[in-house]
Amino acid sequence: MNNTNLEQFEEIIQYKFSNIELLKKAFTHSSYANEKHIEKYDNNERLEFLGDAVLELVISDYIYNNYAHMPEGELTKLRAGTVCETSLAERARDIHISDFIMLGKGEETTGGRRRDSILADAFEAVIGAVYLDGGIEAARRHILTQLEGTVGKIKLSLNTIDCKTRLQEEIQKTSKEPIHYMIVGESGPDHDKLFTAAVSHDGATLGMGSGKSKKEAEQSAAMDALRKMNIIK
Repeated sequence: MNNTNLEQFEEIIQYKFSNIELLKKAFTHSSYANEKHIEKYDNNERLEFLGDAVLELVISDYIYNNYAHMPEGELTKLRAGTVCETSLAERARDIHISDFIMLGKGEETTGGRRRDSILADAFEAVIGAVYLDGGIEAARRHILTQLEGTVGKIKLSLNTIDCKTRLQEEIQKTSKEPIHYMIVGESGPDHDKLFTAAVSHDGATLGMGSGKSKKEAEQSAAMDALRKMNIIK
């Protein structure tokens, strides 16, 4: 890979390396290093190790400061969803990391350029390279540029998945009375039903919501209740 190719990637991530060799190393997969008889420590594994640590610190700091009312357990889930292999591989594809990774022939022919693990590792290796080249603030800017949207998406999905549990936990803090869900409406043809659910507690309706299934409608109703209680936005 020549420096012209690397300059294309610098333009994509809007960061100019002082030491371009760091970026080259970030894209050097161990299979390529072995095939080319490159020094074993000159692949991207050590940079990936460093980038993983920097990534976790930056994302932890970001969600801690931006979600002041989120308990530790939910912060952990949010961070885990953001820095997991699937999320990182998705962002790696968005910035075309696969176009720049140097793979050995065997890894190339078996689809390594599309493999989540290789893409996510390269994504973290780039973070390590940015950190070594520009320091923690440069790494922070790079990470948040790439993953701030992912944080928001993961938070929304956590809200949706956990709404019924979260509502139950909130109600149980002050009451032993059970929560009741009821399907209060159905519309549409049999193959495309829309259900409407209501959730109530102690005779009062807390929220209502709709969905393509009864369970989805109940989750939506729980989310509506949590929003009315100012538990989630």
